[in-house]
Amino acid sequence: MTVNAVAEPVQKRGSDYARLSKMVSAAGLLERRPGWYAAKIVVTAALFIGGWVAFAFVGDSWWQALVAVFLGVATTQVSFLGHDAGHRQMFRTRRPSEVAGYISGNLAVGLSYGWWIDKHTRHHANPNHEDEDPDVGAGALVWTHEQALARGRFGRWFARWQAYLFFPLLTLEGLNLHYASIRALFNTPMRHRRTEAVLLVVHTIAYLSAVFLVLSPGKALVFIAIHQGLWGVYMGCSFAPNHKGMPMLTAEDDLDYLRKQVLTSRNVRGGPVVDFMLGGLNYQIEHHLFPSMPRSNLRKAQPIVRAYCAEHGIAYEEAGVINSYGQALRSLHEAGNPPS
Repeated sequence: MTVNAVAEPVQKRGSDYARLSKMVSAAGLLERRPGWYAAKIVVTAALFIGGWVAFAFVGDSWWQALVAVFLGVATTQVSFLGHDAGHRQMFRTRRPSEVAGYISGNLAVGLSYGWWIDKHTRHHANPNHEDEDPDVGAGALVWTHEQALARGRFGRWFARWQAYLFFPLLTLEGLNLHYASIRALFNTPMRHRRTEAVLLVVHTIAYLSAVFLVLSPGKALVFIAIHQGLWGVYMGCSFAPNHKGMPMLTAEDDLDYLRKQVLTSRNVRGGPVVDFMLGGLNYQIEHHLFPSMPRSNLRKAQPIVRAYCAEHGIAYEEAGVINSYGQALRSLHEAGNPPS
């Protein structure tokens, strides 16, 4: 698979999705929002750079634990911008989208933009598909009874407790993302492999140099653990409510694009605070239907999509923040405990 931005699906004339797409397009919701994104980039960059300026001023102090918490949040907000760039929500063309992705991903965060695009494209094409979606492939966690039964004795024991271990495991997700990014340099299709490698090396050297030059070894390790651990937890908490606990698809399922995306996705209810904290991913149904729609338009598209689904008898799932995590954890518990 070549690395491309996650694009809109090909529309079949007269399909349910094509009619919905025309309604959304007529409302102007697929148009770029350059002013909104300019302001968003400035604010996010200010938070991220400001966090590192504070790090330099605080110096070799245990107060750096609070700076690490702040930077964990700021780093995730930068990651959200990389997500938007990958979907060409910021820019319509590839080059500026890639530049934004490389800066926010490889350089600022230490996450391979090319690896993420390859993985995320396959997820969007077949969400919650047992064989096609890399986000539900068997790994540390299992998502189906079949995956649990295929494990050895320790793996089956771990699966039985995975719902309880989910949040503790997320503290390691940041390190896992860095490791996957480095490994991807050798085995994942990338348009600009050398550029990605150079930027990841620059990020790693700059990050470790700054931390260990300013802090004593013990404080440096605590800072890294808090920063990277919180980043992993925040990333996991932003993506977990969106599909976990929703129907899993197999090769036997034959759904059109509209139903495949809606039935496997869940929205998270909330106001502006939730929109900010989850980077717009709380409008997961609208995002999956229109991946290149600017983040700020997803909220406006929601009533159109929800009414259209009701008209066509398509289940449209919404839940509050706490309930969405509860559904995800119950799904993990059920998947890890197949009937005897």
